[in-house]
Amino acid sequence: MSLVDIRKTHLAVEEIFHERGPRAAQPLVVATALAIIRNPYAGRHEADLMGFMAELRALGTQLSTRLVEALGGADRVQAYGKGAIVGEDGELEHGALWHEAGGWAMREVLGQPKAIVPAAKTIGHMGTRLMIPLGHTQAAYVRSHFGTAEMTVWDGPRRDEIAFGLAMATGGRIHARIGGLAAADVKGLDGLR
Repeated sequence: MSLVDIRKTHLAVEEIFHERGPRAAQPLVVATALAIIRNPYAGRHEADLMGFMAELRALGTQLSTRLVEALGGADRVQAYGKGAIVGEDGELEHGALWHEAGGWAMREVLGQPKAIVPAAKTIGHMGTRLMIPLGHTQAAYVRSHFGTAEMTVWDGPRRDEIAFGLAMATGGRIHARIGGLAAADVKGLDGLR
């Protein structure tokens, strides 16, 4: 029997045309996909979490694929991030499983980008909002792509659930202008520059 029991999934897509500056010809598109699943270890300590983490890879692939489709293809994705909200009967380590499983899945679906996948995790209750940090897919020092995507669902996670989410965006902030490494100048050799 699978340890990954999905109660519901949620896909959100936002288009940003401006933030009181000039209107962009093409909007920045930011999407989040999340799944609310039963926490198989709610209310108890489990020493070995590795089997659960391995099973979560399939969930990561499912969510990554939905995001890429929503954004119009892997070649349009320039930024990404991941997050987890663990219900009150779980522990933060249950959310930490998503570091490998969610990150691995996004890399597979996007063709092995070089930069680290930014992450956030917390313990929360129904309706908890988590801001998933975003970063450029190929180079961590691209300041224009430092952003956030909101991950929330009104009826989860319940005490014995976990919300695992992924986020992707088609670019950096709509009016980025604080300098640093430009996305056009990324070499993408080491995930930093």
